[in-house]
Amino acid sequence: MKIIDISKKFFSCDVYPGDPEPKSEQVCSIDKGDVCNLTSVSAGAHTGTHIDAPLHFIQGGETIENLPLEAFIGPCKVIKVPSGVITGDYVDRFFPKSCQRLLIKGGSRAFFMDSAAEEAIQRGLLLIGTDALSVGSKGNEAAPHKAFLQAGVAILEGLDLSEVEPGEYFLFAPPVAYDGIEAAPARAVLISDYIFWSKKS
Repeated sequence: MKIIDISKKFFSCDVYPGDPEPKSEQVCSIDKGDVCNLTSVSAGAHTGTHIDAPLHFIQGGETIENLPLEAFIGPCKVIKVPSGVITGDYVDRFFPKSCQRLLIKGGSRAFFMDSAAEEAIQRGLLLIGTDALSVGSKGNEAAPHKAFLQAGVAILEGLDLSEVEPGEYFLFAPPVAYDGIEAAPARAVLISDYIFWSKKS
């Protein structure tokens, strides 16, 4: 089984402008005579590789711990797109016609227009993922987020797809079960030979 880690390093990743920087503080240290090492972590819920729940842009929307785990575990497709704005016409021409989990490899610089998000939803998506910090571009954040989240499509942002070739994989990327908030980190991985080992299991 070949596992590809597609998660960003938590403390050294790029942070969305205006979000809190992740920090760690050592609470206990074996070197200082404590019985164990213990670390306190402070960060925004959207740090690094993370998942957005509907509450992020929809007042009264579902919180992260209540999202169905089926969205984050299962077959997926990775496609490469040009950097820049993804339009509805581009989705219509180049996106797979049917797909439950779709990951966008755009060099961290590909962003959805709301028309593109609405078109992509028609593919039967449970989850949309991107290697950008956000599915929406600066100045147009809300519309594509709302389009996906109102349709029940989970959003997985901040992926590292630099070593991943376009194709079919098995995705495992459930969020941490933070209760009552709009996002949580995920340790996202792809399994590249899932078709082989699933038939053998």
